[in-house]
Amino acid sequence: MTDQIFSKRVFTGSVVLYDQLLEVENGVITKIENGTPTANMRVVENICAGFIDLQINGGEKFYFTQYPTEETVADIDSSFTALGTVYTLPTLVTSPIDNILKGIESITSYQQKNPGTGVLGMHLEGPFLNPAKRGAHLLRNIQKPTNAAIEEIIKYGRDVIKLITIAPEVFTRDQIELLLSSGIAVAAGHSNATYKEAMAGFNAGIKTVTHLYNAMSPFDHRDPGLVGATFDSANVYAPIILDGVHCDFAAARIAYKLKKDKLVIISDALFIGEKVKKFEWGLFNAELKNGQYINTDGKLAGSSISMADAVRNGVNYCDIPLMEAIEMCTIRPAKVLGLHHKIGKIEAGYPANFTVFNNSLSKFEPCKLGSAQLN
Repeated sequence: MTDQIFSKRVFTGSVVLYDQLLEVENGVITKIENGTPTANMRVVENICAGFIDLQINGGEKFYFTQYPTEETVADIDSSFTALGTVYTLPTLVTSPIDNILKGIESITSYQQKNPGTGVLGMHLEGPFLNPAKRGAHLLRNIQKPTNAAIEEIIKYGRDVIKLITIAPEVFTRDQIELLLSSGIAVAAGHSNATYKEAMAGFNAGIKTVTHLYNAMSPFDHRDPGLVGATFDSANVYAPIILDGVHCDFAAARIAYKLKKDKLVIISDALFIGEKVKKFEWGLFNAELKNGQYINTDGKLAGSSISMADAVRNGVNYCDIPLMEAIEMCTIRPAKVLGLHHKIGKIEAGYPANFTVFNNSLSKFEPCKLGSAQLN
């Protein structure tokens, strides 16, 4: 089946094209060419590849770590897709191994039952973190990495866990290489690494960090820490939360100037839609205050923004050109996951799973043509 859509601007992932006709066959882009719309053809102001969020903790109702169930995965999938985030990584934070395995099972089952889903897999944030930079993660659930625990996670999660956050300084190089050899992308985060320790992790093969500035050793002129090592490493990606609270917009502007095409947008949303005002899960708790989730220790427990909110903030407050802000949500996170040959671009052969938006950036929506599946 052939579908067509006309867009006044097409953000391909590398350039912006104007007045383009996109042709889709069975859910796959077959042609992009200059043209004019015909009667009854859908016309949009802007179109890009579907947004990809590497870090989402919960949807409108459920928190994935508390309820690692298919119902929570569905909540995340539907609530974020409605806001234009087509591809998601539900994130399970530091918790016991049996809870991690439940999360893996739930995502596997959900993907099997929903073959057209944008749920790419899972982001496992922990449990091998540095207690000194645990943030809102529960201390009692943080573990010292062992080969046995790492091998168990790889055995059950190899095809589901797409990204794992670790504190590299608590790992041996062999353990880092064990994780990397599994094909799972590894991020450095919740880490108190010195500059030297962080660089050792990057040299071992770690190519991204988790929420730049937050829960990591800060930049200091005598010890640049993980932040400094990230800025000093041209090939390391830096996902960042652009809500103005997790990091000041001035800090985001500095990061943009230094990281350039390696800066990536994430939401790190605890919940979306601000429907959940208070939340408790054992000793983990959060309350929505002034648009931010704060725990009883006064620590940030996740954001309440969408990727669309972050794009607006990036353009309006961080001096990021719109084309780059879009790339920060599409091709760049696809590269972090090693999926840039499958998603993240508008190009012949890529799935017709799009995000469309108006010129004022006030409305972002999903747009899927046909039924292509991500293989």
